Amino acid sequence: MKKLLAVLLTLAMLLGMVSLASADETGKVYYLNFKPEADQAWQDLAKLYTEQTGVEVKVLTAASGTYSDTLTAEMEKKDAAPTLFQIGNAEGVATWADYALKLDGTDLMNEMTTADFNLKNANGDTVAVGYCYEAYGIITNVALLQKAGHSLDEIKDFASLKAVADDIHARAAELGFDAFTSAGLDGSSSWRFSGHLTNMPLFYEFRDDGITEQPATVKGTYLNAYKNIWDLYITDSAADPAKLSGYTGGAAEDEFINGQAVFFQNGTWEFATLTEKGMKAEELTMLPIYCGVEGEENAALCAGTENCWAVNAKASEADQKATLDFLKWVVTSEEGTKMMAEQFGPIPFKSAKEPENVFFKVANEYLAAGKYVVTWAFNFTPDVDNWRAGIVSALEQYSAGTADWGEVEYAFVDGWAKCYEATH
Repeated sequence: MKKLLAVLLTLAMLLGMVSLASADETGKVYYLNFKPEADQAWQDLAKLYTEQTGVEVKVLTAASGTYSDTLTAEMEKKDAAPTLFQIGNAEGVATWADYALKLDGTDLMNEMTTADFNLKNANGDTVAVGYCYEAYGIITNVALLQKAGHSLDEIKDFASLKAVADDIHARAAELGFDAFTSAGLDGSSSWRFSGHLTNMPLFYEFRDDGITEQPATVKGTYLNAYKNIWDLYITDSAADPAKLSGYTGGAAEDEFINGQAVFFQNGTWEFATLTEKGMKAEELTMLPIYCGVEGEENAALCAGTENCWAVNAKASEADQKATLDFLKWVVTSEEGTKMMAEQFGPIPFKSAKEPENVFFKVANEYLAAGKYVVTWAFNFTPDVDNWRAGIVSALEQYSAGTADWGEVEYAFVDGWAKCYEATH
């Protein structure tokens, strides 16, 4: 009897060890979600994946504005810490360097159509994968462009953009519309130029100099390019350059919707408004912001994100594998890509569903053609509100003819150094 009991106990222990090994081999997923608005979608997808595979997937969504604190608290739980979390920028990479698994060579990375939204650590390893993005550029009314006797094929760089815009502006009275909408410097519009447009000189300078974190100073190497496009905006438009502080973002939007201008600098987020107010999707496209930089004919749209997946390097190997398997399923399966398209628009993965938003479709076409993404360098701006306010003031004076371009250069370069000093 004792011998039988010993055998049974031994068998039970072995079965227990097998069970534990099996559990370890299977692994589990715990995702700390960044976007509250997508919580239910992630919960539903996690439940579906568990039903299909038997792998446990837990999703916890941090309340808006609390992600950093929630992540810190959850990571302290060690064995119960998230296996999947978000890193938004270079500062986040530095903060979570010890927790971010190297992702190069994984199936997830192999599914990507571009690495331009990914984040790397100091050693050049990819540690966070950008899974969605927004983009902006020069929204174009194709029908008006054709009515003016021009085509998209003509516009490949700043010189060709200027040639088309100059012609349309010269014939504005005859055509009944102008080249560009108003470049309003009212607070509802100025962010398009003090933030989004300043990205052009910042991007190219940072690309040349290998800048990957917020610098204490900038040189303004490409401010001539910034001047090129700004001069075009305010010259080839019906708006009075001396009164731009009175032009709103809504005014520019209305001008475009009402067919008063061919070109309108804005982003993918405008699609819903434009189509809801009567514009047809087939009439719309988006051009890169050309400004006269060498090689810009190979540029795509200005695109960026703060939504990047990172896998916990301190999780067990089984949990890491389970997490990477889950992510591959999310970006390749019918169910996963459907959810991603509905919640996030375009995703930079091979199996991504075609977005309804034509601007995202255009963005994907540029990527598929091998064009380089003009990433969001403006995310490095120090004391952002004050720096942009200085840019706006200088642009107002320059456009009104009460100051020369040197005021803009001063606001850009010296303003950056002062704003950096004030915040450090």
